[in-house]
Amino acid sequence: MIYRESKGLKLSQLGFGAMRLPVIDGDDAKVDVDQTRRMVDYAMEHGVNYYDTAWGYHGEHSESVMAEALGRYPRDSYFFADKFPGYDLANMPKVKEIFKTQMERTGLEYFDFYLLHNVCEMNIEQYLDPQYGIMDYLLEQKKAGRIRHFGFSCHGELPVMKQFLEAYGDEMEFCQLQLNYLDWTFQHGREKVELLAEYNIPVWVMEPLRGGKLAKLNEEQEQALKELRPQEEVPAWAFRFLQTIPEVKVILSGMSDEAQLHANIATFEEEKPLDDNEMKELLKVAEALAGEKSVPCTACHYCTDHCPQGLDIPHLIEMYNEHVLTTKAGLFGFIAPMALAAIPEDKRPAACLHCGSCEQVCPQQIKISDVMTDFVEKIG
Repeated sequence: MIYRESKGLKLSQLGFGAMRLPVIDGDDAKVDVDQTRRMVDYAMEHGVNYYDTAWGYHGEHSESVMAEALGRYPRDSYFFADKFPGYDLANMPKVKEIFKTQMERTGLEYFDFYLLHNVCEMNIEQYLDPQYGIMDYLLEQKKAGRIRHFGFSCHGELPVMKQFLEAYGDEMEFCQLQLNYLDWTFQHGREKVELLAEYNIPVWVMEPLRGGKLAKLNEEQEQALKELRPQEEVPAWAFRFLQTIPEVKVILSGMSDEAQLHANIATFEEEKPLDDNEMKELLKVAEALAGEKSVPCTACHYCTDHCPQGLDIPHLIEMYNEHVLTTKAGLFGFIAPMALAAIPEDKRPAACLHCGSCEQVCPQQIKISDVMTDFVEKIG
């Protein structure tokens, strides 16, 4: 396992993300606890020591599942990261209540790492507003030893990050960014990393495979990469890209089954950063992918908890993207209509109420109601 030094700690560069744990019968709220335990055991045996969860993951079950799985090991053998759920504005006045509940759920006396979750355009003003007392309270918890290291995650654009850092940059010890070779330019990833470097803030990475989008490329793109590294699998290229960026310390991967975990751990057994030519070729792939202009959903499922209709929005967007890309290529898009026909009518895009509840918590700031409308129009 590759390790990185940060704040005097030796952190596994591969972090175990607990947003996409294995589930039962496709129900995101029903974590397959037995398989999760096996995955944690394998990760611990192979040197992974960083585990990341959050309040809303898996219908608010991820925290307790991960704490139980890790609780079988000595407390000083792993790092546990949790977050304050500011992606939902209704939580802003509840920082004390939520933090207390998180400690009760996990049974932990302290969090090794604790983050302000998803600083972005929709919540920056609330995070900065002293009436909620969020920063004051969490800094008190750090002083009391219940938080060892304090940071933030950010899906916002560069101006939002600048605004946040101007206010709280001196208090932040790390920043968790959506970073991958597609978003290096598509979401100004390079500029964000450079800004954090000005504050001497190291980078933790989320969505290295962009919700799985970078795990599989088209035949032409895959062949171009194979010519450079014949033995390297497509998903590994995303991790090698991040290994090339010196500011990156931890790379989180949300692994949904044991096979993904085993493959990722094998990738992180040795460090193989990209050379200039390999980087150039990979960024060509990124440019082609960005040109497809698909909806940038990462299937985080925040939206589903807030949809009054109970729509499986990530799945609908996945079908939408497939349909758009297929028809854009001049092909007849039959897969999406066929898949939609198997879904009850009250769970299809046309059932969207356009209430905007899902959009209020979307880290990608997707205009979901517009997507649903367009989907209905395209399908007919």
